[in-house]
Amino acid sequence: MGLVFVLVQRMSTAGGEVALPPTSLGQPAGTRLLSVAAAEGRFAVLVARPDGTERLLLLDAGRGRVVGELRAAE
Repeated sequence: MGLVFVLVQRMSTAGGEVALPPTSLGQPAGTRLLSVAAAEGRFAVLVARPDGTERLLLLDAGRGRVVGELRAAE
């Protein structure tokens, strides 16, 4: 079961809204979404997994897919 969500980014320069397509983050069931921030054409999404680890996922805003992942430790 994937975590699915829709994000809407307000673009101050364009004055409109851009919607990120529905996206599965590929994380295990029970993963919690802690924080979301826009970052240069990408979204940084902080998640807490059921095993207690946290990961920072980088999503491409144009394609709506995970393009990177940062982990503090394995």
